[in-house]
Amino acid sequence: MGQRAVLFDMDGVVIDNLPYHVDAWLLYCERHGIHLTREIFYKDLNGLNSKDTFEWLLKRQISQEEINVFEEEKEAIYREFYAPFLTPAPGLLAFINQLKSAGIKTALGTSAGPGNIDFILDGLGIRDQFDAVIGGTEVLKGKPDPEIYLRAAGIVHVSPVDCWVIEDSLQGIEAGLSAGMKVVGITTSHTSEELSHTHMISPNFVNLFQKMF
Repeated sequence: MGQRAVLFDMDGVVIDNLPYHVDAWLLYCERHGIHLTREIFYKDLNGLNSKDTFEWLLKRQISQEEINVFEEEKEAIYREFYAPFLTPAPGLLAFINQLKSAGIKTALGTSAGPGNIDFILDGLGIRDQFDAVIGGTEVLKGKPDPEIYLRAAGIVHVSPVDCWVIEDSLQGIEAGLSAGMKVVGITTSHTSEELSHTHMISPNFVNLFQKMF
């Protein structure tokens, strides 16, 4: 058996924070007269990076300068909503310890920007638990494109066929599958039925190591 790796999404996986993100998007859109519902978010936007999300909402191409301004306001709302509830997903820390003990590499591949990555990883004190961290601003194409997971695999020097991706969004799952990796679907955003095209389905990380390895 060669080197193996587990590649983690962040929002809705490492932390069960998605409702707070959705609330922030809804409030942002309400403030700016943009139509958005919870159902639309989960179906079409969950897992996309900020640029793709804003372009979808506004139906036009947006410069990076504009994105930075829009994102700063939206993410400030989100961090204010979520800060009192910041906690790792059930079983996460034990799961990572088991991976480390087994010599399995770990990487984070998230559509989030640097501010939210810092907020979560440093807030939980888990940055050093990942052999690589790649954010949405570090790739040319966001999920569902496989670029972020292929890059993560390259950084930890593991072949895509020896990688597991742990994802909650349909866009992220598509990215993992397109990368030629095995995918665990976490049911924070979608039902088991909606995630039936993954290799394994779980509500969180409790007892997940035994099922995967």
